[in-house]
Amino acid sequence: MPYQTLSYETDGRIVTITLNRPERLNAIVDPMPQEIAAAVARAEADDGVHAIVVQGAGKGFCGGYDLVAYAEADGEINGSQEMPWDPTVDFNFMWKNTQDFMKLWRATKPTIAKVHGAAVAGGSDIALCCDFLIMTEDARIGYPPARVWGVPTPSMWVYRLGMQQAKYMMMTGSLLTGLEAKSMGLAFDAVPEDQLDDAVNKLAGRLTGVPRNQLMMTKMVVNQAYEHMGINHTQMFATMFDGVSRHSPEGMWFRERAQEVGFKQAVFERDSGQPIAPGVSKPNHTR
Repeated sequence: MPYQTLSYETDGRIVTITLNRPERLNAIVDPMPQEIAAAVARAEADDGVHAIVVQGAGKGFCGGYDLVAYAEADGEINGSQEMPWDPTVDFNFMWKNTQDFMKLWRATKPTIAKVHGAAVAGGSDIALCCDFLIMTEDARIGYPPARVWGVPTPSMWVYRLGMQQAKYMMMTGSLLTGLEAKSMGLAFDAVPEDQLDDAVNKLAGRLTGVPRNQLMMTKMVVNQAYEHMGINHTQMFATMFDGVSRHSPEGMWFRERAQEVGFKQAVFERDSGQPIAPGVSKPNHTR
């Protein structure tokens, strides 16, 4: 089948899904989540496939949602409505994307995120929905919009890190290098860039030597432990709050700032460590 945002390649028992918008750092646009889900379903239906690798074309894995186009545009866009806003519209849009990304988690076959460059914002969502994360040592992963204008809807940080580290990553929007991610247990491995192919092939090759039914049973056992911890409920809250974050006073400030000075400058101000949305009035709780 034709894809607009990715490519699909089979090599023996391994399928490689490549996010393929290198001119935009493989930024997420409307067709991409459903195409990822369709590609996973295609690999699931192929009895010859034992493992799925997800990678990015060009300079990096995925730079997140294409917010330059979204944030700087005039008028309503997906995820940013005119006031008054309907939270169910945001929820329905992002919940579908979240479930599409989670096809990587719920696939019966193991999935490996092969990360070079950056896997940030929505790109980190895709990477962390995979079973294994292998990064280059200098690659970066994180969710900067957690500072303003976003909540990671799959919220896999909660389940892949301890409580304190998950709160740190989701409250500060900080980025980790591959080496830091490995030291925290977030990444399975971090290697020099010229060794990334070999590291991924080594793991994928090890997995492909295991019967598909055994891989399926083992993955289901591990995943069910997390399902019973309430991963679905966590994602429902996160997806609702993601919409709220874009329509809070600070979220509206960020959108207006992106339109005024451009997205890159707005992001620089967001990530500077200075107070966000200076001058935005605080709610009055007096009666």
